Amino acid sequence: MTVQDSALFTLTEEERALLPTDEDVAFYAEHGWYLSRKIFTDEEIDLLESASERFYAGHRDRTLPVRPPKLAYWEPEKGNVQRHNDYIHYEDDTIGGILRKPLLGAVAARLAQAEEIRVFQSTLIYKPPVAGEQSNIVPWHFDRHYWSTSTSERMLTAFIPFHDCGEEMGTITMVDGSHNWRETAVNDATSLHFAERDRSELDVMLEENARYNGVEVRKIPVEIPKGHVSFHHCRTYHGSGANVSDRPRRAISFHLQDGENRYRDFRRSDGTQVSYNHDVLVRKTAEGTPDYSDPEFLPVLWSSR
Repeated sequence: MTVQDSALFTLTEEERALLPTDEDVAFYAEHGWYLSRKIFTDEEIDLLESASERFYAGHRDRTLPVRPPKLAYWEPEKGNVQRHNDYIHYEDDTIGGILRKPLLGAVAARLAQAEEIRVFQSTLIYKPPVAGEQSNIVPWHFDRHYWSTSTSERMLTAFIPFHDCGEEMGTITMVDGSHNWRETAVNDATSLHFAERDRSELDVMLEENARYNGVEVRKIPVEIPKGHVSFHHCRTYHGSGANVSDRPRRAISFHLQDGENRYRDFRRSDGTQVSYNHDVLVRKTAEGTPDYSDPEFLPVLWSSR
């Protein structure tokens, strides 16, 4: 992996016209999500799809030097379930190169009001067209719960489908404005990934938090045209439903961190230290803590510095 030179963080006039406007930034701040203009060309999206098929067939440009303990990593023997493969930007150069398109990072920087945007995680997702497949249902959650070892409150996620993506395919669905809610409580369970928790418990948590804030739960399925990207704040509740269409829903969930984000020690009430998968991969800082700016795994996407 190579580090991008800062001189490459430039946009054409046509690309600048695709950035969020002041009104768009205000919408994101109020609602916690934003649907972009067409960031990727059809050719770039088609290349993502063909590269993903090569990846599923076994192609790797490199593999992780260490397998983190909670790595999401579908392999063929797991069958026709929803597939999640973390660190796709690292293991596949074609996909990684497209994801590092400066325009994507520049859009994220505008929304997060940050000078720099770095990769935090990328997950290749394949939701099979099987209406009754329970793994296709993603329960209500927000990403900040799983990033408790991060200091930033400005992290965000870009959801990038490889096709027009609507409700029939189980598109991402936002709970409007929920990033501004106060939580009823923070407990040890909130730092666990939704795959490790009971789905009904997460539904109850969403309703309880809404009541605590005196608001109604307003769920908005985001209809995403091909080449457009849905962004959401790290505290925005979201989930997705079944894929009842006749073709797979293919996408990448691209988690992003602002340049100010750093590792922090985070412990549960019993003193157990919480860790993220990066912590066994990235280089260490001078203080001996995981370096969340390690360019090998977490490259810079955009910088205006």
